[in-house]
Amino acid sequence: MARLSKKRKEALEKYDPTKVYTLAEATSVLKEISYTKFDASVDLDIRLGVDPRKADQMVRGVVALPHGTGKKIKVLVLCTPDKEQEAKDAGADYVGLDEYIDKISKGWTDIDVIITMPAVMAKLGRLGRVLGPRGLMPNPKAGTVTPNVGQAVTEVKAGKIDFKVDKTGIIHAGIGKTSFGAEQLQANANELIQTIIKLKPSSAKGTYVKGITLSSTMSPGVKIDLTGINGL
Repeated sequence: MARLSKKRKEALEKYDPTKVYTLAEATSVLKEISYTKFDASVDLDIRLGVDPRKADQMVRGVVALPHGTGKKIKVLVLCTPDKEQEAKDAGADYVGLDEYIDKISKGWTDIDVIITMPAVMAKLGRLGRVLGPRGLMPNPKAGTVTPNVGQAVTEVKAGKIDFKVDKTGIIHAGIGKTSFGAEQLQANANELIQTIIKLKPSSAKGTYVKGITLSSTMSPGVKIDLTGINGL
């Protein structure tokens, strides 16, 4: 059996792994049991009662977190020359078209989000094998394929994230950093949860949200009491 470190032992003593906590309690507890020396990411895992294999039960969307993610997002905008200045003014880290398509085709993916225009999406088709597995392929549903590239960049930089249920029926999303206040984490988590509740597929039967767990890098998971969540 693996030996527990002193810090992990201390963390485990500060909460009850068999208990479910309100969202407000959970964010406070998480800060108490996060013991990394670096500013760890905070993640929310939401287990849904859907079958992702069925197209009409695929849960996917975007949400603007009130307090952002705390992460510096590197944005690439692939656009026509007339939109380049708009993208740069909005804070895009990289702006261009053919030269970046060529770089990506050779394996360059040192970016977090790619935003593009409907008019140039056809050029990205051959990049699917590189971008798809990394979750970088622009998608209209995620707001990353739009003629308003400047607005899209601004929203992403401000904390807009996209999420998608995985093949096991779970949505994993980063909602901040351990340096955030408990109330900030609570607000971000609640915004994501409420957005997902509104996206319940009409074809999904039974319990829609089956479980929610809050955790940070290397911390234990804190289970959320679903009865205290509005809409559940």
